[in-house]
Amino acid sequence: MWTDEELSQRIDQTVEWLRTKVAEAKAEGVVVGISGGVDSAVVTGLCSQAFPGKCIGVIMPSHSDPEDVEDALWIAEGFEIRTLEVNLSGAHTQVMGQVKKGLESIGCNIVAEKMSQGNLKARLRMSTLYAVANAMNYLVVGTDNAPESYTGYFTKYGDGGVDLLPISSLTKTEVRAWARMLGLPMRIATRVPTAGLWPGQTDESELGITYDQIDRYLLGEEVPPEVRERIESLHRQSEHKRQMPPSFVLPKLERLD
Repeated sequence: MWTDEELSQRIDQTVEWLRTKVAEAKAEGVVVGISGGVDSAVVTGLCSQAFPGKCIGVIMPSHSDPEDVEDALWIAEGFEIRTLEVNLSGAHTQVMGQVKKGLESIGCNIVAEKMSQGNLKARLRMSTLYAVANAMNYLVVGTDNAPESYTGYFTKYGDGGVDLLPISSLTKTEVRAWARMLGLPMRIATRVPTAGLWPGQTDESELGITYDQIDRYLLGEEVPPEVRERIESLHRQSEHKRQMPPSFVLPKLERLD
């Protein structure tokens, strides 16, 4: 494990990295979406240190558990950052309703409605973050950690569509250690991870493995063969999420003299 001095040093390095990247972009500050979970709480803490007075937390419920909003507000107040709440429930219902109606009108059978609804939530949230960031000349800071980045457990052009990723090299265990150093309580650090994409949804139930197992795999430790195969399969299947979209380049036509 890490000493408090080592953790503090790594946090300071990350804070300085955030300042450098924002300065390079000639931006004024940062925007972060706060969900109430430990990842967004840690990123909020980092952003508040890097940009006191120039950090905005955006809370975006979408048919969400009221407790998520309460925790998000508590986190923002603890780090003394400004917040705004944009309720996306109505927008989500309207867009999804029109999509379903349109597909049915052209004779299409909807085969993955839950996934479509969940990913739409993530993409509406990211669009909202960029609306705020563009208005303020801020950058959007993402909250994906190392297990999520490696397995592709993020929505393409949703929570994966950001300007900066300060904790994407941290295991979940490290994120929780940073949470302690930043003064967050155990109830936030040990909260059941969920993206809030639908009622009862949890990260680990979707992944089919635990964060602890992914952490150990990423650290080069021994894991059961079925766990290793699951992680490697998720990594292969999600490779497209970590790459720019492929571009077709037409061959040059030879000139005929």
